[in-house]
Amino acid sequence: MTIVDEAARIEAISGYDVIACPPASELQGLVRLAAMLCGVSKAVINIIDDRFQHQVAAFGLEPAVCAREDSMCAAVLADRAPIVVTDARRDPRFRAHPFVVGEIASVRFYASSPLVTPDGAIIGTLCVFDETVRDLDPEAQRALEILAGQVIEVLELRRATRELTASNEMLTQFAAQISHDLRNPLTALTGYLELASDSPDIDLAPQAARSLAHAESAADRMAAMIADLLEYARRGSAAPHPQSVQLDELTADVIADLRVPIAESSATIAVDADLEVWADRTLLGVVIQNIVANAVKFAAAAGMRPHVEVTGTRTSSGSLIVVDDNGPGVPRELRKRVFDLMDRGNAEGVDGLGLGLATCRRILQAHGGRIAIEDSPLGGARVRVTLPNPPDSR
Repeated sequence: MTIVDEAARIEAISGYDVIACPPASELQGLVRLAAMLCGVSKAVINIIDDRFQHQVAAFGLEPAVCAREDSMCAAVLADRAPIVVTDARRDPRFRAHPFVVGEIASVRFYASSPLVTPDGAIIGTLCVFDETVRDLDPEAQRALEILAGQVIEVLELRRATRELTASNEMLTQFAAQISHDLRNPLTALTGYLELASDSPDIDLAPQAARSLAHAESAADRMAAMIADLLEYARRGSAAPHPQSVQLDELTADVIADLRVPIAESSATIAVDADLEVWADRTLLGVVIQNIVANAVKFAAAAGMRPHVEVTGTRTSSGSLIVVDDNGPGVPRELRKRVFDLMDRGNAEGVDGLGLGLATCRRILQAHGGRIAIEDSPLGGARVRVTLPNPPDSR
């Protein structure tokens, strides 16, 4: 095993944060199932770092820690393949091993399957063993491999849950910090707009009156958006308040709010979204505004005249909202990363904090929906937003 492989293993183990924690019930269930399927008395999930073997879940014995050099599984870690040993006393790798000769245990039958992360790092094994000589039929061997894959699935899910919780906490803290800074200028702006609208001379300038009305409407929507977003951030993972929303009307409001950047970049926005969707109107507005604003901003930054198309269609499971643009697109290797909090991907030279897409993903997850980026037929990025049907729909 190369130094690079070992470093990747240790990093992966650290990311799962499973060592020195009480055995997770999901992992305990998997080792119990492994023992039953293989017809043995003992099964363990071993995480092997640079110094120790950690039994993070066990059936038939109490989980323990031993030195890596005393681990049977560590001896076969480099093989990167399942192994079955009918009698460890006859295997040259194990005949003098402390787990075989009675110093620690008296293992005879031993079988293991490696725990391979999605990045290809082997962090340990799922192993079964017994004090009697026996064999393992091919079906049981295959079952052990499948269960090893399920161990990684559980660890990945636990890691993703921790990351989402940490992301939610960061956003909540951020919301608390900026609440005062956002509300005060907006309140002042609204006050000045009201004073201007109440001026006796405004009737003599109908164009100015219309512009002030648009500005007041945008300020009111912004105030509602800030209030709802801050409440949502503070609620953490609590559900939004969905209702039937007319998508084309919501998109029209979003475009109105983006009037200035659209005009400055000479962008064109085409909308074909005569569709009712089930969502929290304000939060979905935030999602669409972020996506459309990004499309305009990045296309303009690349020296193009932005063109954005927003479409909405009904699917068997809910609604699909697609936003296409003619901008530079998003490289395939960044299409997941750009949804991480404070990660701006390849956005050097473009204003932003890296919060927009992270907020969009969080909002859609709360709705039971999803967001993804693909290549667009317009040459830039296609952002796909899926929303489920109402819970009482058939």
